[in-house]
Amino acid sequence: MSCDAAGTVAAIRAVAATVAEHKVELTHLDREIGDGDHGENLSRGFTAVLTKLDAGDPKNPGAVLKLVATTLISTVGGAAGPLFGTAFLRAATSVGAAEELDAAAVVTALIAARDGVVARGKAESGDKTMVDALTPAVTAAKTAAEEGGGVSEVLTAAANAATAGAAATTPLQARKGRASYLGERSIGHADPGATSTAYLLQALAGVAGADL
Repeated sequence: MSCDAAGTVAAIRAVAATVAEHKVELTHLDREIGDGDHGENLSRGFTAVLTKLDAGDPKNPGAVLKLVATTLISTVGGAAGPLFGTAFLRAATSVGAAEELDAAAVVTALIAARDGVVARGKAESGDKTMVDALTPAVTAAKTAAEEGGGVSEVLTAAANAATAGAAATTPLQARKGRASYLGERSIGHADPGATSTAYLLQALAGVAGADL
């Protein structure tokens, strides 16, 4: 994946396809410990993102990420819109007007996204939220970049760590969000936000790996 505007648009289209593919699964997970609308909400948001991408012509990766952010914030209900929107907005701000992103810039964007979610949701690792996927993703991405990996290696490391992090939320008791109201009944179910975060990173890594 060339991390210019066109490559970033292609990556976001892959994310939208992945969200649509897993919509039912994410909705089922959210029925267990949430409002039951996470998959539907995210799918609606990324469908709107595709419409905006078709109508617009963002000039650099930051502009693409900002378009995603503002669209999700305005179209996705519940906590997912503000949280995912903040993640994309912080990532957009971190890369600025750069014409193309290298591995270091991708790591910086992931850090900014994670920190934005933490600031917005007041969650930390172990709370059974999307932070449990984002934090290991950031750590793995940093390591991959420090070892000389390119964008593909960085995103693959992040996706693998996020997937493991999402799975590790299953035995946790939720301490944040609607799931926290369930107390011990939240144990035994993977967190929907962590799961969708892992799918998002898997989609990005898949595009990067296919094109590099």
